[in-house]
Amino acid sequence: MTEKIIILDSGSQVTQLIGRRLRELNVFCEIYPSSKMPALDPSIKGVILSGSPCSVYDSKAPKIDFSIFKGRVPVLGICYGAQMLSYNFGGKVEPSGSREYGRARLKVVDNSTLLKGVSPETQVWMSHGDTITSLPSGAEVIASTDDVKNAAFRFKDEETYAVQFHPEVYHTSEGTTMLRNFAYDICGCKGDWTPASFIDTTVESLRKQISGDKVILGLSGGVDSTVAAVLLNKAIGHQLTCIFVNNGLLRKNEYTGVLESYKDMGLNVIGADASSAFLSALAGVSEPEAKRKIIGRLFVETFDSYARKIEGARWLAQGTIYPDVIESAGVDGASKIKSHHNVGGLPEEMHLSIVEPLRMLFKDEVRRVGRALGIKEELVGRHPFPGPSLAIRIIGDITEEKVRTLQEADDIFISGLRQYDCTGMGFHNASDPRIMATNLYDAVWQAGVILLPIRSVGVMGDERTYENPVALRAVASTDGMTADWVHLPYDFLAKVSNDIINKVRGVNRVVYDISSKPPATIEWE
Repeated sequence: MTEKIIILDSGSQVTQLIGRRLRELNVFCEIYPSSKMPALDPSIKGVILSGSPCSVYDSKAPKIDFSIFKGRVPVLGICYGAQMLSYNFGGKVEPSGSREYGRARLKVVDNSTLLKGVSPETQVWMSHGDTITSLPSGAEVIASTDDVKNAAFRFKDEETYAVQFHPEVYHTSEGTTMLRNFAYDICGCKGDWTPASFIDTTVESLRKQISGDKVILGLSGGVDSTVAAVLLNKAIGHQLTCIFVNNGLLRKNEYTGVLESYKDMGLNVIGADASSAFLSALAGVSEPEAKRKIIGRLFVETFDSYARKIEGARWLAQGTIYPDVIESAGVDGASKIKSHHNVGGLPEEMHLSIVEPLRMLFKDEVRRVGRALGIKEELVGRHPFPGPSLAIRIIGDITEEKVRTLQEADDIFISGLRQYDCTGMGFHNASDPRIMATNLYDAVWQAGVILLPIRSVGVMGDERTYENPVALRAVASTDGMTADWVHLPYDFLAKVSNDIINKVRGVNRVVYDISSKPPATIEWE
């Protein structure tokens, strides 16, 4: 039984970051809505309470049943979680004179286990509108800031701790030390959850779950489905059949290129070229949601028609990852940022059971597992790509000519990112921030080109032109839930702009999108 820490999510937008930090320490964790704490068993070593956009006094604020775990296993309350610990056990929480947001200097006043090895004064990140003005009986202060006396505290007779700042965020300088202290020294975790251990336990579990049955999997060319396929192939070999659907909206040469890559890996892959059907069905359709529904319906129909030819298939494998699972569960008080881009399920009459070998992994962990499986870096390090493909990067209706135009522009941009040497320029690798990037593609979380539905005036030679602009988009992120635009070098942008305008017929202007998420989204549609 894998040891784990439970994170109770009260709606914070950085709850997943707590999980990521723990797993970087090789400690397994699971995230549940705060109202759905699982029953304690020997595998649960501790509980962390997340922050929240709510006040403890809000009528719809997330509630926590402390009787299940407080005093029975170690607890760490973060921000709202700390305030709930105070509020529920006799302390006082009141609105701050002004919202406490941003960097603060934390002064350690008690060398508790949680703060072992932390500097006497260290930088932390605050983000709260209420503050704890008095502690519950039996609790004591362990750290303060100039503005927040009760910035961190503990209950004297049990392993229950609380902090009003966010140790999980980058701006808390020694936050990882605090989380390590909690996981290792307070909860007693061994830290033996690694990509290699995940592969071993998952392969064994898949063999027991699937036995001698056949499995079908829809490959997309993305890292999630690729790693799921290789993991399943390791577990059940020839029992797995993969189907790669070409919807006519993939990147330039992607269908043939990815098919070849998969076959070189020993996977049993069927290519399903349905590009004509997709483009015909999308003709004249401009509304983004209508595009998604058409693509989703045709994907299911195409996949279904090929899957039915595989006799004895009883399982449908999907590359679902943990953020999808968490968002699907829903949390009271949470603010929904994104809708899923998944295209939908297969018809119920196929009677297939679902197997999701990656459902407990974050995106960066999927990549770590992929590397441990020996998958080529060009596949493991691929940028995320939207389920509806280039359809939502062509603003307005879709034609074959527009698809070709966008494919050519996109190819120049992506190829340029791969070729630009950024060694020594301070760019971190997007899929593994612990190392520095040597090219811009690896420094970017996601990139692409958007074809705009307007025309602009230009001059080429001695003639005026009236053609389409395109927008370049390149963002830095960890999981796509928030993102910032990447400060690409000016010389790179100049060259890409010049190459696109000179080489792609129908484009005479290039712009760069410098919007962050939020308020913008990564994709335009």
